[in-house]
Amino acid sequence: MATLRLIVGLGNPGSEYADTRHNLGFWFIDRLADDLKVTFSPQGKFHGNVSRHGDLCLQKPVTFMNRSGLAVLSLACFYKILPDEILVVHDDLDLPPGGIRIKQGGGNGGHNGLKDIQAHLGSPDFWRLRFGIGHPGDRDEVINYVLKAPRREEQEPIDQAIDRALLAWPKLAAGDYAAAQRALHVKAD
Repeated sequence: MATLRLIVGLGNPGSEYADTRHNLGFWFIDRLADDLKVTFSPQGKFHGNVSRHGDLCLQKPVTFMNRSGLAVLSLACFYKILPDEILVVHDDLDLPPGGIRIKQGGGNGGHNGLKDIQAHLGSPDFWRLRFGIGHPGDRDEVINYVLKAPRREEQEPIDQAIDRALLAWPKLAAGDYAAAQRALHVKAD
């Protein structure tokens, strides 16, 4: 199994988006960077803020969600990182707040960030760490919903899911995806 060399947290740049559901990927990667004791710096050629921890790159694209693929491809090409060595962290409407799943490949579920990454990489074979945000119940409300902050009762289970993912990080980093999957899917008491 390939080990991870690039972790991409998806979100939108700018303070007006910082607390929105769509920026959940940024929330996770910021916490991971804190745990790894690394900081992000702007990298124009990679269209994002990037941090390094040994052979591992962490990236927060500044291209806005629907253009994330440009950032991922530029960094992956520069460091010769293959799709199965990439983990994309993102919000997911199909999971309830606090739900979390990891998987490799598959569809994009209508997520514009994933759709753009698949198009740029020419492959769906990257890993995804999906954090649940719930669904507004009406398809026409999705854009408005993802661009708003979670309600208080949603925030706590989301924060707990991020905590679980950080505890599973050593297993993910080692490429032990089955063990990471088991750790992620255990609900905290």
